[in-house]
Amino acid sequence: MVEAIIYRYRTGIAWRDLPEVFGPWQTVWTWHRRLAAEGTWDAVLSELTAAADAAGLVDWSVSVDSTIARAHQHAANVTRRTGGWIELHAADHRAA
Repeated sequence: MVEAIIYRYRTGIAWRDLPEVFGPWQTVWTWHRRLAAEGTWDAVLSELTAAADAAGLVDWSVSVDSTIARAHQHAANVTRRTGGWIELHAADHRAA
């Protein structure tokens, strides 16, 4: 089960796309959810991090990125005033 869960996260595939060698995807998903709910994955991460830190394998430097991503004006979901009704009357006047 653990190999199947690791494989799924390493490849980024959907649960349904797990190879048949790992068994039914529903079983793997159920195990993953159960272990996550119990906090098992958090405990494993803590133990591995502590062991790596004790062995001097972890560099605790932190990098902060302050990049700003601006959204296009149309992504703001704000109504833009284009004249609307007035433009329609102006077009009718020119058509006549």
